[in-house]
Amino acid sequence: MNQYKWADLRVGLGHEFKVQLTSDMMHAFANLSGDTNPLHVDNDFASWCGFPDIVAYGLLTSSFYSQLTGVHLPGRDALLHGIDIDFISPAYPGDVLEVSGVITHLDEAFHRIEVRAKIEAERGKVISKAKLRVGLQGT
Repeated sequence: MNQYKWADLRVGLGHEFKVQLTSDMMHAFANLSGDTNPLHVDNDFASWCGFPDIVAYGLLTSSFYSQLTGVHLPGRDALLHGIDIDFISPAYPGDVLEVSGVITHLDEAFHRIEVRAKIEAERGKVISKAKLRVGLQGT
């Protein structure tokens, strides 16, 4: 886990990591959220809708923005203040996702950071793009 201090941050600083989207994640998210839409849980229905597999929950994939913020950029002392997400393409169980972010703005007065982030499938397909607003505590 990173623990950047304010003085360590700069526009252009970035981080990325990969994570595989698993069926266990899908089941856990369905249980936590109560979202049992057949597009996310029924292969036959997803196929009937024209998808190659059940579609991953958008909020499940975007939860990795929380990991980006709280673990990597800036890490331990981060508090996510806001997030604007555009969902571009679906993701599927088994996909390996690359989550990346780059600092685009630093607000010295409020110790607030803006991060431009995205999630891509390994095959180069953009799953989502986001702007993260992050506070840095205790520095």
